[in-house]
Amino acid sequence: MTWTDLGIVVIGRNEGERLIQCLDSLASCAEQGCTVVYVDSGSTDGSLQAAQRLGAVACALSPDRPFNAARARNAGAKRLAEAAPGVAFIQFVDGDCILAPDWIEKARAFLAAEPQAAVVCGRRRERFPQHSVYNRFMDLEWNAPIGMVKSCGGDAMMRRDAFDAAGGFNETIVAGEEPELCFRLRGRSWTVWRLDAEMTLHDAALRRFSQWWKRAIRSGYGCAQLLDVQKGGVASGFTRQVVKDVAWSLFAPLALLAAAFVSKWCLVLLLVYPLQMLRIAARVRPRVSDPWTYAAVMIVSHFAGFQGVCQYAWHAATGRIPRQADYK
Repeated sequence: MTWTDLGIVVIGRNEGERLIQCLDSLASCAEQGCTVVYVDSGSTDGSLQAAQRLGAVACALSPDRPFNAARARNAGAKRLAEAAPGVAFIQFVDGDCILAPDWIEKARAFLAAEPQAAVVCGRRRERFPQHSVYNRFMDLEWNAPIGMVKSCGGDAMMRRDAFDAAGGFNETIVAGEEPELCFRLRGRSWTVWRLDAEMTLHDAALRRFSQWWKRAIRSGYGCAQLLDVQKGGVASGFTRQVVKDVAWSLFAPLALLAAAFVSKWCLVLLLVYPLQMLRIAARVRPRVSDPWTYAAVMIVSHFAGFQGVCQYAWHAATGRIPRQADYK
């Protein structure tokens, strides 16, 4: 059996040993005839050379424009079309992930059997959830619903015709480029699916709170940008996330401050935060070994998300980024 109709696009930047392990997990796919393309975003650790040694078609992004995942994936899809024009399906993989041995066969068979399906993804898990609470929380985040869904993540297999017809990823999107593409695909009557199957092992390597905080800022920025680019139409989840970040980080503190001037007894409203922690902890207790830590981190993350929302609003208002992308 050969898979010459399938290509794999790996993206990364300074992934080091993680990239080598990622490419090693694709070796059997290459043996089946898959073309593997690696797109590098300015690595200084020899990633490009390592990918070439392991047999990947290497592609280095020029530094004349900002690096982001959308730009890297588009460049990879373009280079794949040049190297293997007959490719009908593209498996996108982040360079910090390891592909499950039987995922390609399952995903390829699903797309072949479902002509309206443009995207299929599976279960992404954290490779080392025991290394930090943040890795464990990431693993919980990856545990998304199964079936027909609204969007996928960075690891997914896509039908080449659908990807090209939609114009690929929106390269102006800083974060959340996958749901934005899925939004446009669904607008063209394509469907997006998540299978109950192991797909990738991800190594978040989040050891410190500062790393989690930075990720939450980026998430808030991306959610705000998605709402602006698609005028709120991408998915209700992004709207809810922005509303939560603003409500818990701005409106709630302002309301508490205003209440304090009315009556000192209004300070009892400060209990809103521990009560919210209690609600979150109760909800995740069956799935998380340290629900109170999870709840506390989630509450604090709203402040980081709000920072990201404010950064995007400022950048949009000052013209530092396009307010509306040329993607229809």
